Amino acid sequence: MGRELHRATPSVGRKVTDADQNDEFERMYVAHRSSILAYLMRRTGDGNTAADLVADVFLVAWRRRDALPSQDEQRLWLFGVARNTLLSHHRRRRRDDDLRDRLAAELAAAQREVAHHSDDDRVMAALNTLSTRDRELLTLATWEGLSSDEIATLVGLKPATTRVALHRARQRLRVALGAVWVSASA
Repeated sequence: MGRELHRATPSVGRKVTDADQNDEFERMYVAHRSSILAYLMRRTGDGNTAADLVADVFLVAWRRRDALPSQDEQRLWLFGVARNTLLSHHRRRRRDDDLRDRLAAELAAAQREVAHHSDDDRVMAALNTLSTRDRELLTLATWEGLSSDEIATLVGLKPATTRVALHRARQRLRVALGAVWVSASA
């Protein structure tokens, strides 16, 4: 037997079963979904968004079906839920827009930084002659500003090993830069 709750209503003082709650929810949905959809359509201007919000409204109603207001009050109650759902949607959208704007600004700054560091084609040509490991160590130290201890943690080496590898990578870069400078002037 389903869960039974006592719902005090002005007209009936009987126990309300799950089946009663489900039937009442279905009646409410059929009676009011169109007006709630129209309300949300007018405020969002987008059918897909309005349909998603209607689903959210009736999800709230479903979760609270054991405490739904009387039939006379359901429409107004649903409009209140729809209004709150719409306000939450707008807040979420503003936060998403703000986040997108911040990320776009950070991306633009990162691209400018990369462009700044890669302006000199000869430096890039010299870097490209080095091994992947040497390039990674040098760019982490120079472009990302990481210390040798931080690089060691990041790449999974011992700090002393990283310091030696970074020193040797710098030496190889000097040699490669010399070769690039000589070939560029020839």
